[in-house]
Amino acid sequence: MKQMDELTSVRKRYDRFSRVYDIFEKPMEMSFFRMWRKDLISNLRGNILEIGVGTGKNLEFYRKDANVIGIDLSKRMLKEAEKKLKRLQNKNITLLEMDAQNLKFKNNYFDYVLCTCVLCSVPDPLLVLKEMKRVVKKNGKILMIEHMLSRHWPIALFENVFNPLTKRLFGFNINRDTKKSIHMAGLKIEKETNLFLDVFRRIEIKGE
Repeated sequence: MKQMDELTSVRKRYDRFSRVYDIFEKPMEMSFFRMWRKDLISNLRGNILEIGVGTGKNLEFYRKDANVIGIDLSKRMLKEAEKKLKRLQNKNITLLEMDAQNLKFKNNYFDYVLCTCVLCSVPDPLLVLKEMKRVVKKNGKILMIEHMLSRHWPIALFENVFNPLTKRLFGFNINRDTKKSIHMAGLKIEKETNLFLDVFRRIEIKGE
């Protein structure tokens, strides 16, 4: 029951945010996020699942010969993504409303499963990671860009102090130990790159 309440809360929050979400994040996108997204996505081929597609910031970077499914919990965020998709005219991208904690796909189906700054806002990141593990092919990859709890105590202290505020106002957590959740999900990190200090990290995980 508690998880359903959290899920509803997340959905409502992002529904409200949908029209101003891109405006709010534009400074970060122009500074570095856009470059990180492009570098993560632009060379991917095959069947791809994007968890938490949001307003569709990643859509422009997918190859036209890749088969992409993007899912999100929020209908209104998906509407914003549909607008971008219409301009791109990429017929190999499909957008679906779906809970990342309960994916409606077969086991070992996708060549790549990816997310960018999503695990900080889902109710249960461990459930999402387990679902990502289930649907990625054994020789596929899970790719992510996430902000997470720093290994350095002064930064971690800042994250812990301000997390209640960011969660209440924007719905995301800045102090989640995502690396610990990855290991708890039975996944092994193949490559980890610090993008901004050790707060924003790019992580690559080989399917098992």
